[in-house]
Amino acid sequence: MKLWMVLLIILVILVIVLAVLYFLGKKAQKKQEAQQAQIEAAKQTVSMLIIDKKRMPLKETGLPQVVIDQTPKLMRRVKLPVVKAKVGPKIMTLISDEKIFDLIPVKKEVKAQVSGIYIVGVKGVRGPLETPVKKKGFFSKFKKN
Repeated sequence: MKLWMVLLIILVILVIVLAVLYFLGKKAQKKQEAQQAQIEAAKQTVSMLIIDKKRMPLKETGLPQVVIDQTPKLMRRVKLPVVKAKVGPKIMTLISDEKIFDLIPVKKEVKAQVSGIYIVGVKGVRGPLETPVKKKGFFSKFKKN
């Protein structure tokens, strides 16, 4: 009898946790969609020469202190895809979208869609961009095609 009571209590706790996670996930998704709409509304196409790109922690990027202060504390330790580019006469440090970071060529000129300091999209100025070759892992030898 005690075993059933313990299992029932655990089941009730799991259902409550799943419900809370579901509603938090929906709230976060709505927030992310609103942010994406703001980014789409503010993006501009800019021609730039990519100097360097790498993943580094936020504090080492050289971004203004205002940007670092506005980021959540948990995100300050995460490595961000950072691009150093020459936009017109100025050299700027920009944050790239994770999806397009691998597409950005180094030491080449590109037309990028920028929203503030955030690179949203990239196109080649002189032809299409080369898609990077994905590194094959150890287990790819064993996969059947």
